[in-house]
Amino acid sequence: MNLRLWENPWRLMLAVNAAVLIGVFWHKITLPPYVPYIHLLVDYHFGFTKRALIGAIVSLFTTKVPVWLVFALSGTVWLVTAGLFVQLFRRTFGFDQKHLPLFMFMAGSPFFLKNFMHTLGHFDIYGCLLAICLLLVPARSLAYVLLAAAFSIVLVLIHHIHLLMYVPTIAAIVALRHYLVQGVSRQNAAVGMASLAAIGLLFIAAQFYGTMAVPEAEFVAYLQSRMADPSQTKLLSFGYIWYQPLSKEVLDTWQRLPHNLLGIPVFALLIWLHTPLCRYFVNLIAALSIEAHRWIVTAAIVVVSLGYLIMFAMIFDYSRWISNWAVCLFLILHAVKTLPSKEVPPIPGDDRKTMVFGWIVTLIPRVGIVRPF
Repeated sequence: MNLRLWENPWRLMLAVNAAVLIGVFWHKITLPPYVPYIHLLVDYHFGFTKRALIGAIVSLFTTKVPVWLVFALSGTVWLVTAGLFVQLFRRTFGFDQKHLPLFMFMAGSPFFLKNFMHTLGHFDIYGCLLAICLLLVPARSLAYVLLAAAFSIVLVLIHHIHLLMYVPTIAAIVALRHYLVQGVSRQNAAVGMASLAAIGLLFIAAQFYGTMAVPEAEFVAYLQSRMADPSQTKLLSFGYIWYQPLSKEVLDTWQRLPHNLLGIPVFALLIWLHTPLCRYFVNLIAALSIEAHRWIVTAAIVVVSLGYLIMFAMIFDYSRWISNWAVCLFLILHAVKTLPSKEVPPIPGDDRKTMVFGWIVTLIPRVGIVRPF
């Protein structure tokens, strides 16, 4: 078995990726979970509140929230997401030798599972998880559109930024898997439009009416009452985000913009290292049998990308945004593969340049949260 591993560089890359993931996890649990922890404390105690769904669910099971719950809960979500992605890849492409490079460039990408490990406790992975679920379940009936709408509502309640982060990708998956296959009827078009309107109204409510209405001292005191160890008040240092208006978030982002823009060349380099995967995706779109499908897929990618550009202008967690944008494209690729198309050659596993890129991608442990690495 060891001999086979050494003889197959792509299998070896996957093994090295597993070791890197363990290292990222070990490093992560040594860091204070400031934002992830406070998200487990905030619930609907003071009325409708943005970013409160996860905390509200936690409050149903415990009145005191220990710090370790951040890693237990988020680690479980990470394992479920990784397992479902493996199942999705198996169903879409299979795990034969010719598709190992494709799997490695996605599952081993520093944009994907490794960065989700680094951002344990943050809300991003929930969008990825629910999008993967939509790629796995049948998309033949109107119930699929309703399920996608329900998932989107849950995501906006977890954090309203999901309206730009994963809801457009969910809409793209629904369009590609349901509307392009089943056709557009008066009924499913009406349900789709009503769902979009409901999600949009919920976003407006969360953004403009979900701000904490009580004095900050009262809010902090309530959060302390839910802490298993109330003496760790430093973990509450991000409580201001439930009071900060959108205008202040945008102002902070633009003030940091000159410094954060220095990371763009690094992001460009990371994307360039995924050239074999990008080339495969372009070829897959070009091979679609129906020209209209090619235009719709391209439009979906543009819409998803525009959502991330808006986020870049509003909130300064650039490393997270670029990573989740890449993950959205990975998921859309799986949806595109289900459409009628010609055969597309897989990523060449014996190409030297491709292997070099694969090893570099393997050894990069993560992208980060705000700035690269």
